[in-house]
Amino acid sequence: MRTVAACVLALAALHAGAQEHQHGHQHGGDGAAAPPAFVASTAKSFDALMDDAMAVMDAGMKQAPMNGVSEHDFVTMMIPHHQGAVDMAKALLLYTQDPELRNLALGIIAEQQNEIKVMQAWLQRHTNKEKQ
Repeated sequence: MRTVAACVLALAALHAGAQEHQHGHQHGGDGAAAPPAFVASTAKSFDALMDDAMAVMDAGMKQAPMNGVSEHDFVTMMIPHHQGAVDMAKALLLYTQDPELRNLALGIIAEQQNEIKVMQAWLQRHTNKEKQ
């Protein structure tokens, strides 16, 4: 199980790096710098990891590129929201041996990452349509 979790965490880290390349205008931002990317590590307590995950998610949602089109704006805000769930699940995997919760966390990671990819593909298709 640890090998599977390690692979999921490694893939999640790669995916998170790709997330940082989104662009567009910000909404609701106060000009504050975004928190650093979430890093799941036992160097921090579980509480601290959850705080970090929430801070990154909140910043991502506040900085989502909005254009006033409800479908677009929903997708751009849901991507960091789903990534927050992935980050929280990664934190849990570091701190629990409960098999039921480990399976739940692994499922959250897999499903939310899949949904992020679906939303990114939707966004790419609809952004390309707007440019034509």
